[in-house]
Amino acid sequence: MPAAEAVGRVAAETISPYPPGVPAVAPGEVITEAVVDYLRTGLDAGMLIPDVFDPSLKTFRVLA
Repeated sequence: MPAAEAVGRVAAETISPYPPGVPAVAPGEVITEAVVDYLRTGLDAGMLIPDVFDPSLKTFRVLA
């Protein structure tokens, strides 16, 4: 689902940016706008996100 539309939906994947390597999103959590902004600005700054389905963060996996 497009990132903007994922806000308020339940995550279906773990997203652990590195650094720090701590999950920002875990399956079952509601995705917030603050988390999407954090991940996208971090990605733009060079943060690695190795475990996400879409490394560009244009889409997020959510529950149907």
